[in-house]
Parts: sequence; C-alpha cells; structure tokens
Amino acid sequence: MAAPIALREGHTVPLAAIAARAGVGVATLYRSFADRDALLYALQLRAYGILNRILDEVEPLGLSGLDSVGEFLTRALAVGDQLVLPLHGAPPLVSAEATAARQAIDRRLERFIERGRAEHGIRAPVNATDVIVFSAMITRPLPHNPGWPRLAARQVANFLNGLAGNGPIEVPGPAVPQAEIERAFASDAWADD
Repeated sequence: MAAPIALREGHTVPLAAIAARAGVGVATLYRSFADRDALLYALQLRAYGILNRILDEVEPLGLSGLDSVGEFLTRALAVGDQLVLPLHGAPPLVSAEATAARQAIDRRLERFIERGRAEHGIRAPVNATDVIVFSAMITRPLPHNPGWPRLAARQVANFLNGLAGNGPIEVPGPAVPQAEIERAFASDAWADD
C-alpha cells in the first residue's frame, strides 16, 4: 500500500496519508518505521529485492540475451507500482545493502547483454545502465495516457528492436557505467544512519 502512494505523491508524502491509504493509524506505521525516511528506505530496499527476484526468475528460463532483457522489462513493468527508486525521484540510498543490490542488478543485466552480443541478437552499444534507465521510464506511467500497459509494452518492443539493430542513429557519448550512477547517488544521498 505504501509504495503506490509514495510514487504518486512523491517522497515528501506525509506518513498520515500513507497510513490512511493502508487503512491503519499513524501509530501503526511508527511502530515499524521511525519516520517517513525510514519507510522510504525500506520501500527502496524492497524495490531492489523485487527487481533481483525478477532476475532470479528470468535467468533460468534459457532465453536469448535479447529475450532475457525483454522479459526483465516486461516483468518490471508489471510491478512498476511497487518500485520506489532513485530514478523515480526517491532520495538515493548509499548503504552497503542498497549499493550491493543495485550492483547485482547491473551485473546480471550485463550478463544478458553479453549473451545477446555473443548470439548477435544485441548489436546496439548498450549497457545495463541503459536498460535500468529505460525500465525506470516505463515503470512510471505518464499522466493522462490512454492505456499505459499497452503504450509501455510498445515502448519495450521498440527498445528491444533498437537493441537488435545497428540503426543509422548514432548513440551519443560513451555508455554510462554503474559506478557513475553510484557517484551521482552518493552526491544526493540521505545520511545513512
């Protein structure tokens, strides 16, 4: 219950609003979370866990690298309302646990991409950060849309088609490595108590 309201109303949403949406009193939330920041911290770690579980499910399917990326994106889209993440506007966590979870996601997506390249199914100069940024974009529905699941599924197909080809459009600049994302998060991070 807390993740969708935090996504909809932003990281400054009052605990009272979250409690009301969950049908509990504020005191109930305070028993588990000292404040809104503690709740958002827990929601962010939960989101990383969800994404790593998706990767746990996709890895043994024996799909091609390109199809593995597609399956990850499709499954992330299905749980988008549960993903409270820095690329969605949540303050970045730089705790060892959060950093390790992000690095695991990055590493596993890189393996899909490497497999896709070896199979000649992925030709574009893409890295895991590109997939992660794209997943962040599709898991937050645009306002006033005529049907987000359909629109987002089309964007996933277009993204995968782009990975499969060496289109005429040059990809600007070098790929953004995961370490650069961590540096950006660290510069905007919450104090980790």
